[in-house]
Amino acid sequence: MNHINLDREILKLIEEQPEISEKDIARTLSVSEELVKVRLAHLHDIRKKILIMGNGHNGHHAIKKALEAENYNVVNASDNSSALETVNAERPDLVLLDTAFLNTDGFEICKQLKANPRCCWVSVMMMSERNKTEDSVKAFKSGADDYVAEPFNPLEFKARVGMVLRRSQI
Repeated sequence: MNHINLDREILKLIEEQPEISEKDIARTLSVSEELVKVRLAHLHDIRKKILIMGNGHNGHHAIKKALEAENYNVVNASDNSSALETVNAERPDLVLLDTAFLNTDGFEICKQLKANPRCCWVSVMMMSERNKTEDSVKAFKSGADDYVAEPFNPLEFKARVGMVLRRSQI
C-alpha cells in the first residue's frame, strides 16, 4: 500500500473511531505501528506544503533542499499516479510544476489543475529550463500563478515562493 492510500485509510479509521490507538490502526491495516506513527506525524505537519512535480533532475533536488531549509514541507510527486490524484492526496499549498513533467506537457497539467473544482484552489508556479517569452506567456494563460526559468537565483526563487504563498492566503 503506498503512502497516499495508507494516509487515506488511517484518516478513515480515525474519522470512524476518534479514540482508536496507533496500535489498533496498525493491526487493522496490517502495517507496523512505527509506520502508523510516521504517517500520523506527516499528517500533523502544519508547515506550508510544496509539491514538486518535475522530471527529477538535479535542480529539483537543490530546490527541495533550499525550501526545506526555509522550513517548508517539500514533497516530490510520484510518477505512478496522475497529477490530479497527487494534488488531491497531498493537498499542497503550492505546486512547483516543471513545464516538462515526465512525458506530459506541464502547461496542460496546469490547465487541468485549475479547471478541476477539487484542486483549483492550489497555487501553481511553473518552472522551465527554457528562458523563452512564449513559455512564460503560455504558463500564465494556462493558469499559473508565477513562472520562473532556470537558471534562477536561489534568493529570488525563495522570495517568489513566499510571495505566491502569501498571495494565496488573501
